Amino acid sequence: MKQHILPAIKLTFVSIVVFVGIYTFLIWTIAQAGPNKGKGETVSENNKLIGYKLIGQNFTADKYFNSRPSAVGYNAAGSGGSNKGPSNPEYLKLVQDRIDTFLVHNPAVKKEDIPAELVTASGSGLDPDLSVKGALVQVARIGKARNIADNKITALVKQQIQGPLLGLFGTSKINILQLNIALDKLK
Repeated sequence: MKQHILPAIKLTFVSIVVFVGIYTFLIWTIAQAGPNKGKGETVSENNKLIGYKLIGQNFTADKYFNSRPSAVGYNAAGSGGSNKGPSNPEYLKLVQDRIDTFLVHNPAVKKEDIPAELVTASGSGLDPDLSVKGALVQVARIGKARNIADNKITALVKQQIQGPLLGLFGTSKINILQLNIALDKLK
């Protein structure tokens, strides 16, 4: 028994040193070379922190593009989904409530035209992006709230489109924080 316990204890200590100490230090060192020294890519306006580019944020005012719903309340400290299946009655009620709320704020949109991403939370609960359709379906509401022609807002949306990675991987998307900042600058 002694011949098995002693190597197991040694392996445990070596693993702790490697994975808790050395690996953590290595990742921290690499992060220091990144933007904002690994603390996330911030977005500032007039030296004032507005938000984080890669973390979803809650926009509920009619004059802004709404973000994708978050199962974690947009709290980056606790990323995660709802873990409720598509047949769960509680989940179905939550999605229906989101659909009803969206239709109240966007009366020109038909229920079948609402992209699923606007009523379902992302897997992480922190997705900062929407599809092009998810943004375009909100244009009429924002145009009315800001008294701006829909075609000007549509052109702004099209300017903010980020294509797939290397033109191959993923779909076109729009960062909602950046779109809303550009919207505030639109005259």
